[in-house]
Parts: sequence; C-alpha cells; structure tokens
Amino acid sequence: MNIVVAIKHIPSIADDLPVKGNNVDFDSVDFVLNEFDEQSIEQAVLVKEAVGGTVTVVGVDMIGELDGVLHLALAKGADKAVKITGDDPAADSHQQAKWLAEAIKGMSADMVFAGVQASNDLDGQIGPMIAAHLDMPYIGGVSSVEVAGDSATVNKEFAGGVGAKYSVSLPMVVGVQASTKPPRYAPVSKVRQVAQTATIEKVAPSGDAGSGLTFKKMAPPVVTGHAEMIEGSSKDVAKKIVELLKSKGLA
Repeated sequence: MNIVVAIKHIPSIADDLPVKGNNVDFDSVDFVLNEFDEQSIEQAVLVKEAVGGTVTVVGVDMIGELDGVLHLALAKGADKAVKITGDDPAADSHQQAKWLAEAIKGMSADMVFAGVQASNDLDGQIGPMIAAHLDMPYIGGVSSVEVAGDSATVNKEFAGGVGAKYSVSLPMVVGVQASTKPPRYAPVSKVRQVAQTATIEKVAPSGDAGSGLTFKKMAPPVVTGHAEMIEGSSKDVAKKIVELLKSKGLA
C-alpha cells in the first residue's frame, strides 16, 4: 500500500500575527504542523500498520520552514518526506493543490490523505482540488478508514451528528477530519534524532493554477470600542441599562 499525505505548515495561532505588507510577517512567527494534517498523518500510519506499505509526506515549502514539520511527521511514523520548493508565501490553495498534485502523480499513490482544512484559512479545498487534478474520487470530513484489498471503507461525518459509511475503490483522496485514534506523541528527542539522519527529497514546483482572486490588503482588526462594566446594586444596574437603551433610541 503506497500512501501519500499532503501536509501544510501554518503560523502558530498561539502567537500574535504581525502584519508586514499585505501578509503576515513570517519572520516574526513560529510555524507548526496544521492540526488536521496531524490527524491525517495518524490515520495514514494506522492504515500502514494494518495492511503494510509506506507513508510519504509531502508539502509546499513556501518560506523555507517546512523541514521541521516534515521531521515531526517522520517521527510520528511516516517513512519518506518530500518538499516542494515553492518559495512563494502568496501562493493560494489552488496553486498549492496544483503543485502537490503534480508531485504526487509520480508517486503511484494508492491513497492520498489530506487534512480536511487548514487552521489558518479554513478553506477546505486542497483535498478536493488534488483529487480533481489526479482524477481520483474524494471524500472529506472523514473520521476512520479501513482498507481491504483494492477498496476502502470510509466513515464520513455530517452536521447534526449524522454519519455515513462509504465503500470506495482505490486509488482515492481522503480529507481527514479526525483519525481513528488520537495522533501519537513524538518526543522532542526523537524529532531531533530524525532531523540529524533523515533525507528530505526536494521537488521543483510544477504547473500553474489560481483562484482568480487578488489578495489586496491585510491588517489587524480595528478597535471600535470597549465594554463598559456597570457596577452597583441590581436596581442601580437595571436603571443604568434602561437609561443607556433610551439614549440609543432603543427604549
């Protein structure tokens, strides 16, 4: 079983996100593995452990910071790592999907996993677009995958607690929302050991695609006001609220 996992590194949401020009100041933030891609790696490794095979992780290195998350993926059970040397922080999901698909074409993948979306854009289109470029079926919102022979049984989650089970012929692309088990922990010592010994294959970006949208400006939210805390007894507070509503023409 040849399994490929498309991953993405994103700015850590634990940090402030300073703006530089029309994008985030990437030199001022730390980058981490997208949480849905972490679920995707775990699901891929679980499939490998169940039926055998190899797991290859591949991502677009847009700012020269991808090696760290590739090492983490290897420490979590992936076998090979590939980075596409995009070097273009402005590349949108359409362009990244094209680059990923072109790289994956030469990998003879039986299954392609991708996080259902990225935490920094919530776009959710990488998986479907990779599937379209590769002419493979796609199912997103997936919570478990079981492989038997040349087909897979996939559980997909819908809103309202509704789920569905599909049987899909391989090859296919899966958008993972949650893996069957929580992602395994990779200690820092193991990640460092991997970083010293691992070989990361480099692939030049290939193909052009775009959403047709032009990113014009990014800026921090504008502070327009603040909350006013009303103190006093319940009667005093109620009276002040009524006065405030009247002053705004609401009472």
